[in-house]
Formats: sequence, structure tokens, C-alpha cells
Amino acid sequence: GFTLAKEIKKVQEDQPVLFLTAKNQKEDVIDGLKIGADDYLTKPFNLEELLLRVDKLIEKNRKLQEKTTLGDHYAFGGNSIDFKAQTATNAKGELISLSKKEIMLLKLMIEYRNEVVSREKILQAVWGYQVFPTTRTIDNFILNFRKYFETDPREPRHFHSVRGVGYKFADA
Repeated sequence: GFTLAKEIKKVQEDQPVLFLTAKNQKEDVIDGLKIGADDYLTKPFNLEELLLRVDKLIEKNRKLQEKTTLGDHYAFGGNSIDFKAQTATNAKGELISLSKKEIMLLKLMIEYRNEVVSREKILQAVWGYQVFPTTRTIDNFILNFRKYFETDPREPRHFHSVRGVGYKFADA
């Protein structure tokens, strides 16, 4: 089960996983949750509890599926991004050429606007599951976004760091 869950999470991180198992040692539960299980239920179990947990996972998955995908253009705070052309125009009217990784990170941040995106999610979505740049790499990308798009990079309105967790994009 652990191996299968790891493989599922490699392919689709947001895929809900519930362990229903006889392995009820504290270490087993912790290991299952560490590899990405959304829930862990041991046997014997109450049928009503199982159904409630499954309903909760289905609802969570439905909300994830409803996330709207971005078009080719996005505008915020006087800035505009052309994802296809890999360019942006900031509020001063300056044209900025963006790298593929910058575009991927911008798309991810904007798709999850007003929500904290964890470092782990960023590393998986932008750099790939097997590639782990230092966390300073992500910090440097965010610093660049602040230079490109913020009126005052020291007082960001759009690209926020959430200490110990990740980053948040706000378009307001």
C-alpha cells in the first residue's frame, strides 16, 4: 500500500488517498501520512465513519477539479502576463522576458491565488518530483517577481512569503 501510494502521488499529487488497513501501529499511521495519504483508517472500522471520510475526500477532490485553468493572458495590479509568449509587462510599461520556470511558477501561484502554496508543491509542479533545488532557488524566483511586478518590492502586495510553509499570490 505504501509503495502504491507513493507512485500515485508521484503521478498526481492531488489524488486523494485513504489507507484502509490492519496496520494500526503508530509508526504505520505516521509513515502513511508522511508519504501523502489524506486519511488513514484501521480495521476494524465503523462503516458510517468510513463513508464520512470517503465523502470528505470526494468533496476535497471535487473542489480541486473546479480550479479554473488560466488562459494565455493574466492581468493584475497594472501588470500583465502573456504565458504563451513568456513575457510580461509591468505597471511601468516595461517588457519583461520570462524563463520557462518563471512562467510555470507564475501559473501555479496564480492558479492558487489567495492560498498558500507549499514549497513541496512548488518543487514538484515546477521542477519535477525528482529534482530538488535548494529552497533559496524558490526564494530567488519570488524576489525576482517582486522586482518585476511590485511597486515596492520591500512591501509586497502580490507575492507573499509564508514563513515555514511556502508562498501566496494575491492579485488585489
